[in-house]
Amino acid sequence: MKKVNWGVIGTAGIAKGQTIPGMVLAENCNLYAIAGRDIRKAQAYQETFGFEKAYGSYEELLQDPSVEAVYIPLPNTLHYEWVKKAIGSGKHVLCEKPLCPTAAEAEELFRLAQENGVLLMEAFAYLHSPWLAAIKNEIDSGTIGELRYIESQFITSDYDISNIRMRKETCGGCTYDLGCYTSTMISTLVGRAPDEIRASAVFAPQGIDVLTSAVFTYKDGPVAMMNCGMVLETEANKRIDQLRVEGTDGAIHSTGAFNGCGEMSYTVIKGGVSEEKTVSVRQNYCLEVEQFGRCITDGEKPHVTAEFTIADLETLERILKEIGY
Repeated sequence: MKKVNWGVIGTAGIAKGQTIPGMVLAENCNLYAIAGRDIRKAQAYQETFGFEKAYGSYEELLQDPSVEAVYIPLPNTLHYEWVKKAIGSGKHVLCEKPLCPTAAEAEELFRLAQENGVLLMEAFAYLHSPWLAAIKNEIDSGTIGELRYIESQFITSDYDISNIRMRKETCGGCTYDLGCYTSTMISTLVGRAPDEIRASAVFAPQGIDVLTSAVFTYKDGPVAMMNCGMVLETEANKRIDQLRVEGTDGAIHSTGAFNGCGEMSYTVIKGGVSEEKTVSVRQNYCLEVEQFGRCITDGEKPHVTAEFTIADLETLERILKEIGY
């Protein structure tokens, strides 16, 4: 199996806690280089995870010809800049969600990737989960009949005001941070973007939304509701993570929908009878890194396509416009 030489641009918490551990597990990933603004922090990551090289600047990593693909976990407002630089350096790019604040910026980046002969994929780890694929198959195969209603919720603790999620200038707020999960969940299960959106929100003094609800309607299709928020006990790492799908012949209910691993379950309810089904799920970040690696080495199509990313960013922009963000 051919391994891809990966470089990680940035030492963000999601990289340390989720993605790099997933990369360690990925069979086709070679942890080649890590870059940080602080070389000491990059060297600490190198020692912890076994990277071959550590750099004190992102530019140095991009200049290394041995780096084939980069993972970018930087703050939302830095994604566009560094994805563009990575593409210009001839690197394949896996960038954390949301890829950009706007669909127009994402369109430009995907166009540049194509022109430079490299791949670009938005890092949405949970979308690679066989748990989600199993629920999608239940719906598509008619297990619960005609789809009528979907409700997706992702509510977490809020954060200290020093956190970038709490600042508007860094694209903070619950829609950018969490709503992208609930919107992609709904569009994955329905199979398309909503025709109409109505939304409302509660705002913090910092100008960011801390609780947002949106109703999606589809012509000749279901109604869906997404709720996202950062309103639980501050810095307590609490979360409400639920999915409810209702059809004409039954329903599917689940908790722990986003980025769970191990034995994940969902419940199918038909005729008053509940059946719990279980799916074995590997670490989602490992799954996305392996899949993107196969895209590079074996010509697979990225699971999270350009079309999907652009459509979801358009949905998020519509929600943000509705709430006056």
